[in-house]
Amino acid sequence: MSEYEKLEEILLTQEMVRIESSNPGAYEKVMSDFIYDWFRSHTSAEIIREPVHEGRDNIVAILRGQSGAHNLTYICHMDTVPVGEGWDQPPLEGKILGGRLYGRGSCDMKSGLAAGMLAFRDIARRGAPLKYDFLFIATVNEEDTMTGADQVVKDGYVNERSFVLDSEPTDSRIQVAHKGKTWFSLHTHGKTCHASTPQKGSDAIAAMAEIITRINHKLKRWPVHPEMGPCAATFGTIQGGLNTNIVPAECIAYVDMRLVPPVTNEQSIALVKEAIAEGLAEVPGTTCDLKITAQRPAVEKDDSSFLLKELRAAVVQVTGREFPVDFFPGYTDTAVIASLTGNRNCMSCGPGSLDLAHKPNEFVPCEEIVRARAIMTTLAENILL
Repeated sequence: MSEYEKLEEILLTQEMVRIESSNPGAYEKVMSDFIYDWFRSHTSAEIIREPVHEGRDNIVAILRGQSGAHNLTYICHMDTVPVGEGWDQPPLEGKILGGRLYGRGSCDMKSGLAAGMLAFRDIARRGAPLKYDFLFIATVNEEDTMTGADQVVKDGYVNERSFVLDSEPTDSRIQVAHKGKTWFSLHTHGKTCHASTPQKGSDAIAAMAEIITRINHKLKRWPVHPEMGPCAATFGTIQGGLNTNIVPAECIAYVDMRLVPPVTNEQSIALVKEAIAEGLAEVPGTTCDLKITAQRPAVEKDDSSFLLKELRAAVVQVTGREFPVDFFPGYTDTAVIASLTGNRNCMSCGPGSLDLAHKPNEFVPCEEIVRARAIMTTLAENILL
């Protein structure tokens, strides 16, 4: 038996990896039931179900403090991306091999979820008066449009005075800034005809190609952030055409654009609209429908952040060394909270590597789960006790 297989944080991670909570797919219902029951069984905290979508609830656990000036909030999402193909290890067993715990969601982010749940329970068991409220929030839909985090803000659990930490996989880093994003749906329309007489039709795919080329060229002119790098666009899926010898009348593309300060969502939308106008002009007879399917602003680092100072101190207490401080390349629930409230005490630090998330054979080193629990417990002790 592995040295890790009797540890609470490992066992809890395994239990949750075995619960499929894919988005889209199974979603979070069974996970939320499990977490709700776990908190009721293991703590005396106030436990609340907060509906977000039908059958999909955020779970909120609260230990009340003596002052409402601030709160410390640990926030972790319950959903994972779909299992997918290409696995060499069983994706829903939480198998431990060579000190690694394998499975979908093992690093993104059920190991961080387990570490945070146990840190919360460790503080609850102290029974000591707390300076501030201590919240643990398990959210839905982070892997899609992050409506779970939106709801947390709407429900008033966090605000500009909260200290908010998620335990996303960060490669032993403290990540305190986030690229912004705008997602687009582009649908070009043309006129079909036989490919031998293309002048009688209008090529919707050619129009899309012109638009895509212009988006990329325009992005290269935007400023490069000294830490986050350049803005970029990924054309995640593209569909169109019926056959090789038919001029295509339809083409659909989905665009994920990532933004760095000082670029705004509004500027990204203006860029795409400009690229559409220029691209369509190159292919007469075509049109394009544009939909903005998601937008989140970039979040800048604040070197004076109280939570950053306390988190760095907790890391040193537990590990005896400093963790690097940089930015999270994706977008997390804490970034949603920061962007909606203006809060600069929102950050990420957790077990595993983002490079392994969303891939076959996702895993997390067991030692990092143990370390994450210790850091999150120490941080809570330092702020609350």
